[in-house]
Amino acid sequence: MKGTNLGEFEELVLLTIASLVNEAYSVAIGDELEKHTGRAAKLGVVHAVLNRLEEKGLVISSLGEATRIRGGKRKRYYSVTHAGKVAITKAKEVRDGLWRIIPGFNLEGST
Repeated sequence: MKGTNLGEFEELVLLTIASLVNEAYSVAIGDELEKHTGRAAKLGVVHAVLNRLEEKGLVISSLGEATRIRGGKRKRYYSVTHAGKVAITKAKEVRDGLWRIIPGFNLEGST
């Protein structure tokens, strides 16, 4: 497994894959990211991040069944590995820890 440091977009993609469970394929991931972030997620960028996350051992992919709707093409589905779960948990802990040390702020959003 290569380095598990996550960039912001990598973290968002990992979280999205985890939330989509068995429906995490590139188009659905991009749509979900746009829905929750308000930012358009270009498919090429999503694919590049998915490849990078797979190289790092944070996700694994598998091919679904070929369908007539897709002209016989199969979707590539992604799931978060144990290492991926550890990485997003660590990222959350780091963020939460930083929020806790900001004077006058807390995680509930009160100031």
